[in-house]
Amino acid sequence: MMKKHTARVAPLPSYNVPELHSPVSDGASRSSVIRCKAGGKCPSPRSGMSRQLSPLSVVEDSAAPILELQSRSPSGVCRHSRVERQSRSGEDGTQTHPEGNSQENKPQTRCQSCTSTFLKIVWGFLIILSVSSSWVGTTQIVKITYKNFDYPFFMTWFSTNWNIMFFPIYYSGHLATAQEKQSPIKKFRECSRIFGEDGLTLKLFLKRTAPFSILWTLTNYLYLLALKKLTATDVSALFCCNKAFVFLLSWIVLKDRFMGVRIVAAIMAITGIVMMAYADGFHGDSIIGVAYAVGSASTSALYKVLFKMFLGSANFGEAAHFVSTLGFFNLIFISFTPVILYFTKVEYWSPFSAVPWGYLCGVAGLWLAFNILVNVGVVLTYPILISIGTVLSVPGNAAVDLLKHEVIFSVVRLGATIIICIGFLLMLLPEEWDEITLRFINNLKEKKSEDHAEDITDSSVHTRSRSRANGTVSIPLA
Repeated sequence: MMKKHTARVAPLPSYNVPELHSPVSDGASRSSVIRCKAGGKCPSPRSGMSRQLSPLSVVEDSAAPILELQSRSPSGVCRHSRVERQSRSGEDGTQTHPEGNSQENKPQTRCQSCTSTFLKIVWGFLIILSVSSSWVGTTQIVKITYKNFDYPFFMTWFSTNWNIMFFPIYYSGHLATAQEKQSPIKKFRECSRIFGEDGLTLKLFLKRTAPFSILWTLTNYLYLLALKKLTATDVSALFCCNKAFVFLLSWIVLKDRFMGVRIVAAIMAITGIVMMAYADGFHGDSIIGVAYAVGSASTSALYKVLFKMFLGSANFGEAAHFVSTLGFFNLIFISFTPVILYFTKVEYWSPFSAVPWGYLCGVAGLWLAFNILVNVGVVLTYPILISIGTVLSVPGNAAVDLLKHEVIFSVVRLGATIIICIGFLLMLLPEEWDEITLRFINNLKEKKSEDHAEDITDSSVHTRSRSRANGTVSIPLA
């Protein structure tokens, strides 16, 4: 008797890859059925196995046990029934096991993707409410503060100093959520790579931070000046024009892709600005307030374009590091400006105890919360939802102005606000929006044509069945 050659190979793990079907593996059961003549020699197990091995069969044999080959019987016929059953069962095992795993993995993958999408939508809904609420709260508290404290630059400087707390808040979240916790110095050096491979040096601190700090201060200062002249609804609507200015600057400076729909959106934004200025006849505080608001939107757009040009993209930690660096620069180098304004009586208050620190802290805290939510929202959900939260601050401010301050909106201002908001939403369309729209329309047309063809087929079958029942056969003209 020949010894049985048995080799056990551990089955490979199943992956989501297409299965390999080769003629060699499909004919394994047929090759195991061998008839030998009386007195003849049956082929040896080694020769039978060597004929079955091929580049594809080796892969499949590694995923299934090698079949045991039986020796021939005394009557000259090889006992193959058991081998054939084992081979069939082995093949069934090798074929059904990966399919079963793949079928089990597909629902799990779909459930995971559905769960992640659902969580992103939930987080997006919460981020939208938080972003719009924080921006509306900031604008309304500034309007309330102006009743007792009418000094916008000091408010801007005081609020910008709070940006220093951005990185400590980020690091606290890192300690609470990260599995591998890093020391503050190591994390600070890691996030400082936004300034370059060498990290933050004194030269880069002055070179990179100074222009962005000036633009940041101008944006907020002009926004607060506009709130002195216009309502919160008008200022928030005009500030939404920064999206159109970002596109125009990116198209001119960064050579971004030209999009006709965004040109239309930019024209709508400019139209809304002109209508807003025309609401009071191009004179008085209205035109000055519109100029301040448009200037704030312009400096904000320039800040974003220059950030993309010189620093590129940044993750949450790098953004927190950069904003905290801006606050630190503001505290060191811009603190002399409110001092000069105080002694020159431009922004002079007396006594010192009359400063409404509660309102100032409220404005600074909500402003910091807005900046944190914008950066957190990009990580947790879709960036487009952050922009939607920003534009929703316009109806939010309108509701507060209408209910609390009893502001009456003219038709021209209302039309200008609606036009600006529509232009802002058009800016959110993706670059491939035309291809996506055409693909969607073509899919609808194909679906309608298929449904129409099915209706024609059903009607023809029904007509033929009726005609055959009457003894005649009629062919429909359709």
